[in-house]
Amino acid sequence: MSTPFPFTAVVGQDDLRLALLLNAVSPAVGGVLVRGEKGTAKSTAVRALSALMPEVDVVSGCRFSCDPDSPDPGCPDGPHAPGAFASRPARMVELPVGASEDRLVGALDIERALAEGVKAFEPGLLADAHRGILYVDEVNLLHDHLVDLLLDAAAMGASYVEREGVSVRHAARFLLVGTMNPEEGELRPQLLDRFGLTVEVAASREPDQRVEVVRRRLAYDDDPAVFAARWSDEEAAVRARIVAARELLPSVRLGDGALRQIAATCAAFEVDGMRADIVMARTATALAAWAGRTDVLAEDVRQAALLALPHRRRRNPFDAPGLDEDKLDETLEEFGGSDEQGEDGDDDPDPGPGGGPGGQSEPDDAPQGDGDAAARPEAGEGGEPQPSGGAGEQSPARSAEPFRTKVLSVPGLGQGAAGRRSRARTEHGRTTGARRPRGALTKLHLAATVQAAAPHQRARGRSGPGLVVRRDDLRQATREGREGNLVLFVVDASGSMAARQRMSAVKGAVLSLLLDAYQRRDKVGLVTFRGAAADVALPPTSSVDAAAVRLESLPTGGRTPLAAGLLRAHEVLRVERLRDPARRPLVVVVTDGRATGGPEPVALAGRAARLFAADGIASVVVDCESGPVRLGLAGQLAGELGGTAVTLDELRADSIAGLVKDVQGSRRAA
Repeated sequence: MSTPFPFTAVVGQDDLRLALLLNAVSPAVGGVLVRGEKGTAKSTAVRALSALMPEVDVVSGCRFSCDPDSPDPGCPDGPHAPGAFASRPARMVELPVGASEDRLVGALDIERALAEGVKAFEPGLLADAHRGILYVDEVNLLHDHLVDLLLDAAAMGASYVEREGVSVRHAARFLLVGTMNPEEGELRPQLLDRFGLTVEVAASREPDQRVEVVRRRLAYDDDPAVFAARWSDEEAAVRARIVAARELLPSVRLGDGALRQIAATCAAFEVDGMRADIVMARTATALAAWAGRTDVLAEDVRQAALLALPHRRRRNPFDAPGLDEDKLDETLEEFGGSDEQGEDGDDDPDPGPGGGPGGQSEPDDAPQGDGDAAARPEAGEGGEPQPSGGAGEQSPARSAEPFRTKVLSVPGLGQGAAGRRSRARTEHGRTTGARRPRGALTKLHLAATVQAAAPHQRARGRSGPGLVVRRDDLRQATREGREGNLVLFVVDASGSMAARQRMSAVKGAVLSLLLDAYQRRDKVGLVTFRGAAADVALPPTSSVDAAAVRLESLPTGGRTPLAAGLLRAHEVLRVERLRDPARRPLVVVVTDGRATGGPEPVALAGRAARLFAADGIASVVVDCESGPVRLGLAGQLAGELGGTAVTLDELRADSIAGLVKDVQGSRRAA
């Protein structure tokens, strides 16, 4: 076993280390979600935590780590005789992003269950993590059905494995730690809320601190054992402090004043539900125990709010997580009701870099509005191509409010990544048939299995009521569900779209489609065209909020190189098909259909569009043409693409045109 990097040797990242230690003191806090850019010691710190966790006593020979003082009465390895136990280090179990359902929850031997009535069960990762740490790296990329299983186990403290009426249950209580890079996509709100605390981490911009990070990492890589030995005293001190805090925790008093501050803070920041109040109370109590106190102070409540509330304030994937610290201090001061909580309640005993997670009320990367839009002259359409920042370019327009869009889906039956957009063959969904299993059996089709085994019962010497089942009789259920697609937006940012009111409406429509893509678990990409060329504003990614940021900063003006935009989009799809061949694309072209600039721009655009039709790529054109006289160019473009066209008004889910629109309906009708 390799020597882990010492927890106490991690440079900086005060909030991350504090959040992990608080969960080690009180696992009831509910785990930690670590958000941040790559290369910021997220995984290193989490893996180092396991070495600080106190040892656990387990029933000897139990595969489910039952506590000898209170063994699980429903343990599959039970009942347990009293007295036999052993001590071992707390486990840290890693859940790979590509893990199967059976690897997570365990697997039943269906053949033995049917033929012999024996519950032969192989435990999964949830059983291994019981009374330890379950670590999910890149948790935002975890498949939806695994997320659902993880949520159920975290909420109930138990895991259930069901296979055609055969059921196994075992305890599964663990400290859930997840790390993620927000650039690769956000988490579902249900999973976000399950994490007790969240921290934002970033690499230090201080040269001295960066030098120390490199120095320690190089020393560790040269000789891990020697480096770890240098930090053994610090590690032992932190381990002893965790044990002492755990022992003190039941004696910590959470007074009415602190409870009132917690409730007032959660109400002031309009968080959903009551879980935030409970998590804040547990976190404040753990903070007091960690500090060696038996009373919860205002400073504990403040730190608990900074750790427990930022991720619960997101209303949609485009909201930046954060907490207004001035508002927090005002709330704590207004509702501070006890003398021991200090005068103003704004003491922070251990602030992290930047004042704690989400401490800025206006994040630096938030989209900036166009506050002086009325003072700027509007540029006309057409004209010669202008370089970026030239006279033909307008400043970005604000997006209109997003709305619920119609369901745009790819026709046919795919087999890509799990999602919620288009029909696909999946492991989960409604049963549509049966087949012989290829590899391990995961979903039994009971009727088909019985039908296959029935003709052979006499030849197999059946004499009792049981059914004699062989491996060749087993049938795998084929299921149909939904998949996520690659939604590639091709947005016209030329002078013909430059009217500020129209561009605002266009951005609002694209923002609405991005929100729909987030909810349906799609990958998204963004290609824009204006002036003389097209640009890939965002390569295909799972981060729809990154696409929203690019969209907000999109300038307009210049000619309309429609052909260049389509050709660039076609090249993006070609490259992405090599990387992710199972994920089917959906191209959304947002334009009024005009093409200008260069020789024969309309003919070139038509030839580029026919490439999509020849490859069978699903497409839809969002027609942005306005005014009393309409040329119908977007409809013609949709015909060349082999797709269909919708207006901005028809894109709304509540329009009279209906709720579902097939993106290739016009081609099938023809």
